[in-house]
Amino acid sequence: MFLVTKLRKSFLMRVCLTLAVVSLLWLHVGVFIYRGAEIDFEHRFNSSSVLLNHPNFSNIELAKPTNLTVPELMEKITIENNEQKILNSNHIPWPPVNETEIWPKGIVITIQVHNRISYLRKLLRSLSQAAWIERALLIFSHNIYSEELNDIIQSIPFAAVMQIHFPYSTQLFPSTFPGDSPSDCPRDINKERAVAVGCSNAQTPDLYGHYREARYSQTKHHWWWKVNFIFGKIRALRHYDGPVIFMEEDHYVAEDFLHVLWLQQILLKGGSKCNFCNQAHILSLGSYPKYFNHREASNMVELLPWSSSKHNMGMAFNRSVWQNFQKCSDMFCSVDDYNWDWSLLHVAQKCLPSLFGEPANEKGKSKFILGALVLKAPRVFHIGECGVHHRKASCASDTSTLRKAETSLRSARKAETLFPTTLRTKNMLGTKAVRLKKGNGGWGDPRDRELCLSLTVID
Repeated sequence: MFLVTKLRKSFLMRVCLTLAVVSLLWLHVGVFIYRGAEIDFEHRFNSSSVLLNHPNFSNIELAKPTNLTVPELMEKITIENNEQKILNSNHIPWPPVNETEIWPKGIVITIQVHNRISYLRKLLRSLSQAAWIERALLIFSHNIYSEELNDIIQSIPFAAVMQIHFPYSTQLFPSTFPGDSPSDCPRDINKERAVAVGCSNAQTPDLYGHYREARYSQTKHHWWWKVNFIFGKIRALRHYDGPVIFMEEDHYVAEDFLHVLWLQQILLKGGSKCNFCNQAHILSLGSYPKYFNHREASNMVELLPWSSSKHNMGMAFNRSVWQNFQKCSDMFCSVDDYNWDWSLLHVAQKCLPSLFGEPANEKGKSKFILGALVLKAPRVFHIGECGVHHRKASCASDTSTLRKAETSLRSARKAETLFPTTLRTKNMLGTKAVRLKKGNGGWGDPRDRELCLSLTVID
């Protein structure tokens, strides 16, 4: 009897296990069928507004968004963007009241922030160790409002700090444009099917036949809004004519990055007997070399054509350069590319030449080149191995790029080659051409183009 009972239990367990497996398989089949079937508009409404959902992000600490309601958050962001408070102004006034040899009028660094706290902490640690950081105004531009992020940023003791907030984020518009609307077309549906089911943007796929995704288009909107706001709306910068350095939360800096930028600035203004450096428009602190060699190359800089894929990190430009970019807002906002840097490359090669009286010929070539002074040994590093464009197998915050950068910097410290007194220059402007490719898509929806243009602030 005991054996029969045991067998019955074993049989029942097997039956239950079989049913569970069958149910699981059916669930996967159901999901597969769902993805290819009629459009379910509700999946847009219920999708997460968090940009990063990589399965290995358990190794990356993400900031928790606020629990405020959308109306409460909208009001709070509007107030803070209008107030433009500068933190630490009591003991670190900005603009600086005492002039120094380096950055006598101060320097502005803006950091675009999403929610990756692990990377942000590493960036802040590196900034805290940088020479002349007390001369900086750090402007953090957010697309997620988070008390966790506020606590970290508002506790920075080493520089003046300001926080601004992108007012058209998916957090503020979770179920309507510029977020994802329930009536929007899914990314991969073909146009014929989209028209048949009547989703709202069926007529305007991008150049690859895909439909917009708010989590990607938000990045370009945020960047364009941020630069317009900094140069056009921040009262403390009304008379500032120095460079603004553009960084992101997953960057990391060498301790002499502000020192080296000052040397680049001198070259740009025609100092140090460089007769071609004034052809530069952008100062580039970061690049993506295969190997770092700060021991041998820490004092080398090249004048190169600005490249969106190589010189988009830790780049700096001033108000006059920005005003030229701004005159090309129509092109920036209309090119079918959700990347701000690739859009800027289209501006550089198709719009700026006409502003400088050198229109492109039939082959799209022009004598005008958007020049950049680029360090051979970068002082800004991209340590984020998981993000908008990156999906590595491991998303640990102690990244391979960070380890390589620190190894190279340690070698340079021992050799005492950081903080060079001058920079060795090389003119490569006419020897390397940057090929302009068609856009990467993601920007076919006219609503994105209209919003982008509306964010333009004319001085």
